[in-house]
Amino acid sequence: MTLWLAGARGMLGRAFVDALTGTGVRLVQTGTELDIADRQAVRALMLAERPTTIINCAAYTRVDDAETHAEEAERSNVLGPENLALVAHETESCLVHFSSDYVFSGDASEPYDEAAHGSPKSTYGRTKWEGERRVLAYQNRGRVYVVRTSWLFAAHGNNFVRTILRLLALEDELRVVSDQVGRPTYAPDLVAAVLRLIGAAPRGSAVAEPGVYHFANLGPTSWHGFAQAVREGALLRGFPVRAREVRPVATSEFLRPAPRPRYSVLSTQRFEAVTTSTPRSWHEALDECLDAIDARAGAR
Repeated sequence: MTLWLAGARGMLGRAFVDALTGTGVRLVQTGTELDIADRQAVRALMLAERPTTIINCAAYTRVDDAETHAEEAERSNVLGPENLALVAHETESCLVHFSSDYVFSGDASEPYDEAAHGSPKSTYGRTKWEGERRVLAYQNRGRVYVVRTSWLFAAHGNNFVRTILRLLALEDELRVVSDQVGRPTYAPDLVAAVLRLIGAAPRGSAVAEPGVYHFANLGPTSWHGFAQAVREGALLRGFPVRAREVRPVATSEFLRPAPRPRYSVLSTQRFEAVTTSTPRSWHEALDECLDAIDARAGAR
């Protein structure tokens, strides 16, 4: 297997590199040096490297900035994925494209399944929804997987867990919204799930049917609940914690350019049925993430 990892330098891309290094998979990595919105450049790489699988981790993820940089967000989240889907069709390659819980309005009261209609409220969400539609236009002509996920975190990169750890060491008190609910997702767990879906995991895991899948770690929580768990884990491991409290506050107290979904819990029942497995809890994944951060800090 030759796998092209687009967006290899980002948080999710790095998790794929860590998982695939030493497995015998030939890995082609690209970052900002290759603009996936440039169809000619995408075709040139496909012809030169002949990957059997494309994993698209490239995306515009600055949710608030997207409100004033819509064209840039569209290039990364719509035009780029469409180009990858086109060349995957032309070369009969497998494509995995990642999407977001932000494609939903957040007005639901039960977990969103894969068939739920997207109704995004932000520019970021709209570009991710349109990117899905462009990619899935090639669904009947190739092996295309769209994997929606939410609240991604890892031991490296810019993400909520690392931001909270930094603020805990600097601030006397943190104020975190408690009226937005979702499912956190640990990047290495998402990687393992995707490799299993497409049959690239070790020991002969079954290949799932192409289409849309949701993956997130088990259990809904609020951003406040997530931050509180980070603080507890930081105290347990002896991380520097100045903040005496993580206070719950309403979204209305934090005016942001882009609206956030109030409720964006993803149902993972399809993934569970196909793989006969259940994602581990986000608490367990967070413990592993904090241990990895602790180990990295110790190594320095």
